[in-house]
Amino acid sequence: MQDHEHLAELSQLMEAIADRRDDLIALTQDLIRIPTLNPPGDCYRDICEYLDLRLSKHGFSTELIRAHGAPGDSEKYPRWNVIARREGKFSGECVHFNSHIDVVEVGSGWTADPFGGALIDGKIYGRGACDMKGGLAASIIAAEAFIATYPEFHGAIEISGTADEESGGYGGVAYLAEKGFFDPKRVQHVIIPEPLNKDRVCLGHRGGWWAEIETFGEIAHGSMPFLGDCAVRHMSAVISKFEADLFPAMAQRRTEMPVVPEGARQSTMNINSIHGGQPEQDDDYTGLPAHCVPDSCRIVIDRRFLVEENIEDVRGEVTGLLDQMKNDRPKFDYALRELNRVLPSMTDKSAPIAASIAKQIEKVLGKEAEFVASPGSYDQKHIDRIGKLKNCVAYGPGILELAHKPDEYIGVADMMVSVEVMARSLAQLLLPSKE
Repeated sequence: MQDHEHLAELSQLMEAIADRRDDLIALTQDLIRIPTLNPPGDCYRDICEYLDLRLSKHGFSTELIRAHGAPGDSEKYPRWNVIARREGKFSGECVHFNSHIDVVEVGSGWTADPFGGALIDGKIYGRGACDMKGGLAASIIAAEAFIATYPEFHGAIEISGTADEESGGYGGVAYLAEKGFFDPKRVQHVIIPEPLNKDRVCLGHRGGWWAEIETFGEIAHGSMPFLGDCAVRHMSAVISKFEADLFPAMAQRRTEMPVVPEGARQSTMNINSIHGGQPEQDDDYTGLPAHCVPDSCRIVIDRRFLVEENIEDVRGEVTGLLDQMKNDRPKFDYALRELNRVLPSMTDKSAPIAASIAKQIEKVLGKEAEFVASPGSYDQKHIDRIGKLKNCVAYGPGILELAHKPDEYIGVADMMVSVEVMARSLAQLLLPSKE
């Protein structure tokens, strides 16, 4: 094809994107207004049916898939997913855009309606706006603009909306990967529009190890604590041991992975929750607590580890400290229950999808793309480990630090840039003569 013909078609693609700006805003708002809170897993069927209707109208073949038996799946909260596929006129490879449909709890501190989708000064506000309904909307608009401009493309385009990424992805991408939907014979390129910023290509993520630790004591009357054994005090000693030994040791470890932000270039651990003693009562309980020495205390830890670390060493470091306390501290005993483990994942920056996205970022923004890795895991882990598909990156609009925060938003201008990058990457990958 002559250069002038290519430029004319590229100009048509840019016009198709510009013409869809209002649609992009409305689509993002519609998605935000479906409150897909996880946990427990609200409105999954509603958003899948919305996407089913939207994509069916644009020529996609769609399928709603329930993750029967996956963690969290129940008759009250079924784990629904949607996959849409649009075949091109000629044979070729498949590019798949995968976005999760669930959002985390709202939390306090909002000045905007968390499910209102308000457009204020070029920003759309709401829980999940950047993480990642704005990215989902951007991928849909990019695909629709590309298909309108190049109806005779090669290969296929897939778009999926999947469940439970915020709680591990086992009712979503993991389930679909086990069923073969991410088999490299079926799908060759995967873009996950997570909010890693419009000028970055995210190659992978750190590993994660989650566990519940319980300390034990002996119940007694609170006025005579010397007749019992306080499990909360034992847990306080555990946390003190972590502060004195574990946290300083983790702070000394650094990774060669390009993890952002800078603080995540080291090993980290968060204490997610703590509870000791009597169960908390319902909000409408107006009585006082009983006077008891707690015989149990539990914490949940979230340990993020580096590609240079071994998962068994990560676990052994914690159990080693606890075993040492069992020898040194009178009456101390504990139980540890592993909740989940995720190994680090990393795609080479020369992989076809990474190189394509980076090339189009440079063309659109006039500067080199930054290759990064994510501090937290996302569904690339399942596409990599279960699907055995390495050619996968995260690229999408949004500011990473806004995820899970009050007054979360997505910038319309950022979404438009990402739409252009995604659409141009489709042209590079599915039009063999185009670059």
